[in-house]
Amino acid sequence: MNDDVRNIVLGVVAAGISAALGWLARTYLWKRKLRRKQAFFGLPDNSESLLVVNREAGGPELTVMRHDVFALLELSALIKDCNAHAQVVAHDAAQQGFGERTEFCVGGPASNRRMAAHLSSLLPGVRVNVDADPGPDRGAFQVGTESYQLDSGKGEYVILARLTAGERRESRPVFLFCGQRAITNQAATRYLARNHERLYRKYNGNSFVLLLKVVNSQAYGPDVVELVGDVTRAAQTPLPESETVPAPRPSRRSSRSSSGTAEGRATGS
Repeated sequence: MNDDVRNIVLGVVAAGISAALGWLARTYLWKRKLRRKQAFFGLPDNSESLLVVNREAGGPELTVMRHDVFALLELSALIKDCNAHAQVVAHDAAQQGFGERTEFCVGGPASNRRMAAHLSSLLPGVRVNVDADPGPDRGAFQVGTESYQLDSGKGEYVILARLTAGERRESRPVFLFCGQRAITNQAATRYLARNHERLYRKYNGNSFVLLLKVVNSQAYGPDVVELVGDVTRAAQTPLPESETVPAPRPSRRSSRSSSGTAEGRATGS
């Protein structure tokens, strides 16, 4: 074997080794990224999760508002990326306990009983005005001592939370998307899809509650989403009795179905 042939053979071997090492490195990085994503969402391979949705006011079973459908599509893509499976259930049909399976709960407490239960038990420092009668405080959030009013189309708020049950490694997180309107629920799911890696690094698997503001929402979807702040401590600290918001006044409409429709419009969920 002369020098030219030997150099060619060595070049081919070196190229093959470099390609193999590059493939192994890319595979390792891809798997590490996948494992982090699965850990953040509590979705190991072939695991099950729940998508808990509200019913559109006055509609048949599992008739969901358009922007809530877009939110479910965002979440479904995340679940599929984790090699997991999703089951869509209505808010009044979800029976599982906290931490059994990863849960994504979408919608405000006026039209989503499951969300109302989560807020009451997990976020005692959060109050949502579900009064069906028109007024400046309809749909307003109270987080600790701060109040956030709905300014439709210009400034609307949504709570994005990841909550876990204690320190048990086998427990699954619950994600809450509680917005003042349905379009804000979509904004929160989109924010989570785009920022889950940063949130994983920042919170390292711990619970968090974020308050987001949707600015200049349009018919086709949210335009700008701003992070107002981390309100975890305020949301998890029970409000003093003197600071709780008044109980919602009963609607002047006597029909139960009409009252449900008004409540659905109040939160857009």
